[in-house]
Amino acid sequence: MSARFPLSPSDDAFLDTAPHRYTHIVDIPASVPQVWDTLVAPDALVSWSPVITAATWTSPRPFGIGTTRDVTLGGLLRLEERFYRWDEGSRMTFTVDAASVPGLKRFAEDITLLPLGTGARIIWTFALEGTAALRLPLAAAGPINRFVTKTIAGGTSRRVRTQTVGTR
Repeated sequence: MSARFPLSPSDDAFLDTAPHRYTHIVDIPASVPQVWDTLVAPDALVSWSPVITAATWTSPRPFGIGTTRDVTLGGLLRLEERFYRWDEGSRMTFTVDAASVPGLKRFAEDITLLPLGTGARIIWTFALEGTAALRLPLAAAGPINRFVTKTIAGGTSRRVRTQTVGTR
């Protein structure tokens, strides 16, 4: 990352109280292990979200607490993510350690998988907070951010269905 702007660490309390929270629930007609495999695949995010233009796991497998990943949104915003929760097969949570542009104070995501009788449910929460200079623009962009985060979470379902069809 050429320019690097550190963010404050996020935790579970922040996920619950962030000024900008977007939670999406997606039911997928596939098993929890199939969905998990999609979430941790080498092409995770970029294979289902047009918003994510690059995503690179920067830690070796097996992944766990402390795993890192670099994600680029729209070719412009690069985020350095660090997972502080890794419950293999059911839940992962990360905080963003740094961004390539100024203005973000804290950013985190939490992804939980639950088994359903007919598949799996993803509960995906995005939480962010801007610095004083970015507070009003973030508030104004709320509907756009909700739409963008919904396409990221919802795209998981399309990707899982594509993989499932391809393996038959």
